[in-house]
Amino acid sequence: MPSLTKKRCTTLFASQPVAVLATVGPEGPHVVPIVFAVKQDRIVSAVDHKPKRTADLRRLANIKHCPQVSLLVQAYDDDWSKLWWVRADGDAVVVERGDDWETATAALQARYEQYRDRRPEGPAIVVSVTGWTGWEYRSRSS
Repeated sequence: MPSLTKKRCTTLFASQPVAVLATVGPEGPHVVPIVFAVKQDRIVSAVDHKPKRTADLRRLANIKHCPQVSLLVQAYDDDWSKLWWVRADGDAVVVERGDDWETATAALQARYEQYRDRRPEGPAIVVSVTGWTGWEYRSRSS
C-alpha cells in the first residue's frame, strides 16, 4: 500500500489530543504519552503542573543524551476501515526559557483549554521533524 503524503500525515497527527513519545537513554528505550501541538515541521510539548513523581523526568534526560525521538498517534475503531497511524521522527531539544519556550507554551495554551488558566511552567520539548510515516486503511478495491 502506498505511504501517506506529508500533508495527510500532519493533518492526521494534529487531529489527535495525545501522542506517545519514544526516547532512548543510557537505560534503554522509554515511552510516555504526552500532549502536544504541531507548528509546521515542529512538534512541541512541555512539562506542566500535573503531579509527577519527580521533576527530573527521564524523557528530558534521554533527549539530552540522545536527541533522536519518535512520536506516534493512532486511531483505533472496531470498524477497521477507520484505522490509521502516523509516526513523526525527529531531533529534539529541551528548552527552559527563551523564544522557543514561549512559542511552545503559547501553542499548547492555544490547543488545550487546561493550559489557558495555567500555562506550563516547566521545560519544553521542541522536536524538529525529519520524517513522517503513516498508514491508513484502504480496501483492496480502492
